[in-house]
Amino acid sequence: MKKILIIGTAIGLLIGGAARAEDLTFAVAGPLTGPLATIGDQFKQGAQAAADAINAKGGVLGRQIKLQFEDDQCDPKQAVSVANRIAASGVKFVDGHACSGSSIPASAVYAENGTLMMSPASSNPVMTDDAAAKGWTNIMRLYTRDDAQGAFIGPWIAKEYAGKNVAVLHDKTAYGQGVADAVRATMNENGLKEVLAEGINAGEKDYNALVTKLKDAKVDVVYFGGYHPEAGLILRQAAEQNYKFQLIMPDSIASPEFWQVAGPAGEGTLFVFPSDPQAKPEAKEAVEKISAGGFKPEGFTLFSYAVIQAFAQGIERAGSDDPTKVAEALKNGQSIDTVVGTITFDEKGDLKDASYDINRWHDGNYAPINK
Repeated sequence: MKKILIIGTAIGLLIGGAARAEDLTFAVAGPLTGPLATIGDQFKQGAQAAADAINAKGGVLGRQIKLQFEDDQCDPKQAVSVANRIAASGVKFVDGHACSGSSIPASAVYAENGTLMMSPASSNPVMTDDAAAKGWTNIMRLYTRDDAQGAFIGPWIAKEYAGKNVAVLHDKTAYGQGVADAVRATMNENGLKEVLAEGINAGEKDYNALVTKLKDAKVDVVYFGGYHPEAGLILRQAAEQNYKFQLIMPDSIASPEFWQVAGPAGEGTLFVFPSDPQAKPEAKEAVEKISAGGFKPEGFTLFSYAVIQAFAQGIERAGSDDPTKVAEALKNGQSIDTVVGTITFDEKGDLKDASYDINRWHDGNYAPINK
């Protein structure tokens, strides 16, 4: 009897192990801790909601999706370590990374190991441009590019604030400087020259010297390529000096943490974000389910959700979980259906035909403005 039980248990373990091996494992890589953990939480919530929804409908080619979460804190060195760990674990699909400064160095690891990386947030053009130049076919993004964002908001700033003193700041990161340079270039091309342009040191707590410099230059408008911790502090310290300017930001402040840092000093802050995915009919069911769990699916939540959908549809289209074949299937010109709408990738792995909103913060919330 004992022998029978032992044999039965062994068979059960083998069967269970075989079933688990059939799971499709996707890694989700982003800042799960640290000052930008809000973004990581958005990644995690979106990816998990997508996996749950797909699994509930039978999975992908009969296989269930399993997620492996990795924390890079938006630090380039940690991102490379995370990428190596993912590659070593045999996972072939990565929903991530968030910050361009993490995605760009990590992409080299994924390219070497044949892993398909698709970022739901990184916007620096270098990520896909360099990959294409090097013949890497497995580096993609389900998000917009800085040059596209610059082409959208730069001319608007030049027209809206003609004759005003405009400063362009950035936090010296691949993301912050990249988007600031793109906005500055198109603003200049449309006839508005900044009175001040410089980088700040992210992570500092005292920006009073910068505020004084802006005040002395009589700056009316600041475009800042960076993140919410620094933006909020700059605004608060400006308010303490009884100085108010119009702050314009990229997509990084689509988070309640911006208001938690800035407080009332954040009133009227403008920022650019891809046309609100939460308002799309394709997102209705996902938004309701995520919201029912007590999480507001703002920021990059639905883009992370869409990456998981893209992987699933790419695998089904390719009839294989080979990352190279999946990337080819996703870039074949046919559209795919996601919670952020029907999308198509170009040959570099970038989204085609991105559209944007200009949003304004008011009383702790934000909404698109009429342009």
